Amino acid sequence: MHTFRQQGAHRVVMPKLLNWCDEAAYCHWKQETRDLPDWAEAHRRLVQEGKLSKVYHPSPAHVANQFAGPKPGRIERALKPAER
Repeated sequence: MHTFRQQGAHRVVMPKLLNWCDEAAYCHWKQETRDLPDWAEAHRRLVQEGKLSKVYHPSPAHVANQFAGPKPGRIERALKPAER
């Protein structure tokens, strides 16, 4: 994850987050298994352990530290681990 964060498109785009986004957050955790978490687990972790990223024009939800949950039907693809 660290390598992904520091290179490529992610590194180019992230400095623009301050101007482009009105909400942004992240969460770090160690996964006990090689299985990827489902969206509900990722949301649960974000709510419990998430950190807000700085944005120049925060929404009311961002200021209140509220994280919208995944919407059924909009996210139907399961996460897949990267092949090594």
